[in-house]
Amino acid sequence: MKLWKVLGLAGLAGVTATGVVIARDARARGQLSPDEVRERLHQRLAEADGRDDPAEVTGAGADPS
Repeated sequence: MKLWKVLGLAGLAGVTATGVVIARDARARGQLSPDEVRERLHQRLAEADGRDDPAEVTGAGADPS
């Protein structure tokens, strides 16, 4: 019976730690402006595509002709 108690407490500690990490991440994301979020997403997409310049992904700075 003691083993189940230890396993239960370990599981509870794991769930608590996961909740703390998620809350911290959500708080950090909540402090970003929409423009900063958009910029980060474009940057991540450019990195995933292997491009150096995020403007290549968005089309910003591209010649319209």
